[in-house]
Amino acid sequence: MDDAAWSTLVNRLEDGKVTPFLGAGAGAGTLPTGTELASAWADEYDFPLGNRDDLTAVAQYIAVSHGSMLPKQIVSEALAGKGPPDFTAPLEPHSFLAKLDIPIFITTNYDDFMVQALVTEGKEPVREYCRWNPDARVPGESSIFDEPGFEPTPERPVVFHLHGVRETPSSIVITEDDYLTFIVEISWHRRHLLPIRIQQALTGTSLMFMGYSLSDWDFKVIFRALVIAMEADLRRESVSVQLPQKDQGAASYLAEYLRHKSIEVYWGDLHQFVGDLSTRLGAFPSTSTRD
Repeated sequence: MDDAAWSTLVNRLEDGKVTPFLGAGAGAGTLPTGTELASAWADEYDFPLGNRDDLTAVAQYIAVSHGSMLPKQIVSEALAGKGPPDFTAPLEPHSFLAKLDIPIFITTNYDDFMVQALVTEGKEPVREYCRWNPDARVPGESSIFDEPGFEPTPERPVVFHLHGVRETPSSIVITEDDYLTFIVEISWHRRHLLPIRIQQALTGTSLMFMGYSLSDWDFKVIFRALVIAMEADLRRESVSVQLPQKDQGAASYLAEYLRHKSIEVYWGDLHQFVGDLSTRLGAFPSTSTRD
């Protein structure tokens, strides 16, 4: 990221015009990684294919051979009782975000760490999730957005889970079929599945992706189903935090491709990004800045 991109991001954060997007990397060190879960499940369920570290593929196999709900239930159980992170640790991502004046947070994670961090900061967050699964929708189930006059604020923000929550396994997106269904449902029915304030956050604020890599299914699905689907309305710079790329040629190509989609890329890990952004916001002692 160059100075102009940093300046845009800082200015929009100060104006409250940024919506964070949290991926699995935000829980690294506290929750098991997707690779760890996939390898363990591959052993337990005799996964016969070669991509044993691909959680989505392993979960799909389990769903086909043992029922569609099983991978959702076992990931819910695997995350139960884990965390939260140490919110007092320097540059802990959830804690850093909770200190900012942001009314809406969006995540593809199943945990409630962002909610807990906001509570720690004395705020009153509301947790909501996308009812993407047509087979698991509860008739008449209400949402906070159904309340007349409800408006997210920095003091009472909304944490919106796109890919479900641990406490409601049927809402979890984890298998290949889940991701495909999610894409179709969001593409065709997003006006019904995404509350208007979430849609406005997607099209009217800068989207700050944190804790993703370009290989993540979560990132691919978000980019295709949400960003591209609403591309005509997107006019604001977005930031995607990525892991370092060993192939610098590929990194340069991908950065240029995403820049054409109004997405700037920070090549570094999540804690480095939080440290650099904190410095520019004047929130923490200085750290070295990466491009």
